[in-house]
This record gives sequence, structure tokens and C-alpha cells, in this order.
Amino acid sequence: MKEVTFLNKNIKRWKKFEVLLSSGPKQEADNIADLFIKITDDLSYARTFYPGSKTTDYLNQLAAKAHTHIYKNKKVKTSRIKTFWTTELPLLMYSSRKELFWSFFIFVISVIVGIISTSHDLNFVRLILGDDYVNTTLENIQNGDPMAVYKGAGRTDMFLMITFNNIKVSFLAFVFGIFTAFGTGFLLFRNGIMLGSFQYFFYQHDMLWESARTIWIHGTLEISAIILAGCAGMVMGNSLIFPDTLPRKISLMRGTRKGIKIIIGIVPLFVVAGFLEGFITRETHMPLPLNIAIIASSLLFVIWYFIIYPYSLTKKR
Repeated sequence: MKEVTFLNKNIKRWKKFEVLLSSGPKQEADNIADLFIKITDDLSYARTFYPGSKTTDYLNQLAAKAHTHIYKNKKVKTSRIKTFWTTELPLLMYSSRKELFWSFFIFVISVIVGIISTSHDLNFVRLILGDDYVNTTLENIQNGDPMAVYKGAGRTDMFLMITFNNIKVSFLAFVFGIFTAFGTGFLLFRNGIMLGSFQYFFYQHDMLWESARTIWIHGTLEISAIILAGCAGMVMGNSLIFPDTLPRKISLMRGTRKGIKIIIGIVPLFVVAGFLEGFITRETHMPLPLNIAIIASSLLFVIWYFIIYPYSLTKKR
């Protein structure tokens, strides 16, 4: 892109940013955070393709002024953290809604594949979940405690182990996005087949309801976070395949930055899911209303924060 084209394309946004910065110290960082991110992206682009130009100097001064405005004291730093959760991440989720849809779609299809495969081949579940797990669960079913697998370790140990494992899965789903959406899709497909096989296995033994009311206490947040991690991976992968008017390297950098923000945003989901699995899921005889309340509140939160609120916030802005 020629420098004059780059200048004409973005000058209005830069001027708008100048106006916000010149409104004085009372100007909230929330109002300039989004534009600041775009300005730094523009500066990176200008440094790459127009080094030493007046445009690059101008953007450098503008970014420096914005940085001082945002980070000049602790109060504003705290505001920046608040901005990430209340504005930046929700807006990012809205802009990534197509990737979120495809991540969800792939996962659902893979769950169906897992169910169908297990229904046609009784040994398929052993291939997916392993003989040790299947044999242990069958023994627990015979002993009248089908969910005893969640009681096999100490509460704190299980919480830490599960949380670490879940974060690792989400990170892999994101990193595999470098192999385009097919890489992330593979991770989603594998996890979806595991879930489908797992649930149908309990259905075969007339334990579907017993298993569902137990595992979805933590599974609602856990599975939602995996799908969101898939979204992050696809955001990065698509930025490599579809760079639009940007050089592929710059587009990939932007996509990676967006994906990392989504991954950061879902870490709390994994922590809460790990806590629920380590401390709550093992209480297999808790009252049914409490089961339903935990599952429903988890699902409603995910739908509201990652779908409804981003849409509402975008329309308001």
C-alpha cells in the first residue's frame, strides 16, 4: 500500500484520537483504549513500510502521548484492566462471532460423530477413553456409585490438576490455529468425539441422566471455554489465510494478538470449572435443584457475557 493511500484511509481515525486525547486528564481511558490499540497497529505497519517518514513520526508521537495518558498513574492502570473485561474483550468477541459459530458447529458435529460411532461399535468408547477408564467406570456402576471417578483424588490436588490440564487444552487449540482453521478444528473434533462417546457410554448403561447432572456441573464452563479457545485459534488462523489488504505478516500479528486476548479472557472459566470439578462435582448426592441451579447459572453467564453482552455493547457504540 502506498503511503498516501495509507494516510488517506486512516487520517480521520487519527484525528478523532487526537481530539479524545486533548480533552484533558479527566478523559477516561475506557474511551481511548480501542483506538489506542489500532494506533499501535498502524504505527507498527508504518515502521515496517514507511521507516523515517513523516507519517511514522506522527504516529509515534501520537502513540507516546496516548501511552502517557493511559498509564500515567495507578488509577488509570486499574481502569485499563476494567476496560479489558467490560469493553475490549466483549467487542472482540462480537467481531469474532463467525469464528465462534464455526467453533461451536465443529464441536457439535464431532459430538454427534462420537455418539453415532459408539452406538455402532461398543469398543469405540474404549479406543477413545481408554480401557482403564472404561473398566473403572463399569466397576463403579456395579458398586452403585457411577461417578466415583471424581472422588479418586484430594479436592485441592484435583482442582489444580484439572485447571492446569484445561488451560493446556485451550492453549493447544489456540496454537494449532497456526495450521489454519483445520488445526484448531482437529483439536475441537477430537474433544467433541470424546464427549459424545463419554455420554453415550453412560446412556448404554441407563446412566445418562445421572452422568449429565453430575459432569455438567463443571462441564458447562469447561466445554464452553474449549469452544471459545477454538474461536481464538480460528481468529489467528483466518488472519493468516485472509489478510485482506494487509501484508500477511501484519495480519497474522493482529490475529495472534486478538486470539491471545480471548485465551486470557477464558482462563477464569477454566479456574472456576476446575474448582467445581475438584470440590463440587464429587458431591454426587446433592439436591437436584442445586445441580440445575449451578448448571443453568453457568450456561446463562456464558451466553450473556460472550454473546448477548458483546452484541448489545456493539450496537450501543
